[in-house]
Amino acid sequence: MDDIKTKVGHPGGPPAGHPGGHPGGHPGGGMGAHPTAHGPRTLEDGSPTCKLIAWEVTRSCNLACKHCRAEAHMEPYPGEFSTDEAKALIDTFPDVGNPIIIFTGGDPMMRGDVYELIAYATDKGLRCVMSPNGTLITPEHAQRMKASGVQRCSISIDGPDAASHDAFRGVPGAFEQSMRGIGYLRDAGIEFQINTTVTRDNLHSFKDIFKLCERIGAVAWHIFLLVPTGRAAGLSDQVISAAEYEEVLNWFYDFRKTTSMHLKATCAPHYYRIMRQRAKEEGVSVTPDNFGMDAMTRGCLGGTGFCFISHTGQVQPCGYLELDCGNVRNTPFPEIWRKSEHFRQFRTQEEYTGKCGPCEYHKVCGGCRARAYNMSGDHMAEEPLCSYKPRRMTPCR
Repeated sequence: MDDIKTKVGHPGGPPAGHPGGHPGGHPGGGMGAHPTAHGPRTLEDGSPTCKLIAWEVTRSCNLACKHCRAEAHMEPYPGEFSTDEAKALIDTFPDVGNPIIIFTGGDPMMRGDVYELIAYATDKGLRCVMSPNGTLITPEHAQRMKASGVQRCSISIDGPDAASHDAFRGVPGAFEQSMRGIGYLRDAGIEFQINTTVTRDNLHSFKDIFKLCERIGAVAWHIFLLVPTGRAAGLSDQVISAAEYEEVLNWFYDFRKTTSMHLKATCAPHYYRIMRQRAKEEGVSVTPDNFGMDAMTRGCLGGTGFCFISHTGQVQPCGYLELDCGNVRNTPFPEIWRKSEHFRQFRTQEEYTGKCGPCEYHKVCGGCRARAYNMSGDHMAEEPLCSYKPRRMTPCR
């Protein structure tokens, strides 16, 4: 592999110090408020509070992105919630804390009552954010988002230009349409972040993608480490190696020092180990003053601070891990959050196998459970794309 500074563009210049706190992003962050930034850490029964809920309000979408669980499908899928069912589900969310609700899809804009649902959740005091692909946003839609209470949108851009982005998104013109939609968000006063899926093809373009984020006025840039599930399972040639992950995440650690823009590595729990290793080498304390909310959170939040609800009501640790933890049509969501056996496993270090269980960085990392499951068949197995060797290899019991 070429040196990562060549691949992604070395920022150059002396470190400017770590920027302050940053927002999270879908599927593991809150797009504007970090999962540990508000509310108590535990519920009255000792369960962790739920900080983030990614809710797939529809699976319909107008694109067919190479890595996504959704696909080009313009009509509602069977089993999607009615408006009344959706509102009844929203009523249960405050019972697990004060979660940020990510209205996602598919493309959530393809659900006709989405703004009614966002307004309903907003009226309950819940922070609502949205994850459209951007191509369907018009001035009218942007104004409706604003009026309903949308606090932020995340838009996925996977290349610095139309040719590279459209090839990944599967529809010619997607880049231009998303850029136009972003302009309408800006006009409406809705902040937005850019999400980029890391693949072998776009590693060399990272500096250009970041420059694009700056130019269009994004408040944050989140890189997502590819999880090979759904159609992404056919992208095995695009999944970078464990050694390349180390290089990318070390580059990312350095790059964050050069900008005041909020940056976040998502689906990359080992970044939180690397951050602490590098900070120790530099004599920098891992505190919110130096690292924002990265100092107070964990890498993989699936089942511990975050969960995903599918368009049919299935609760999962995240959108990339199709592990059935219960269905809200059969069991109240708060009961699933508190009592799911899979969630209990994710909250218990002794349940982790391989090197993830005894690793001294377990509590700040945890390994990607979706990659473990999709690459080994065991959701509690060690992170398959982590090259770190723990200092101790005896289970923590």
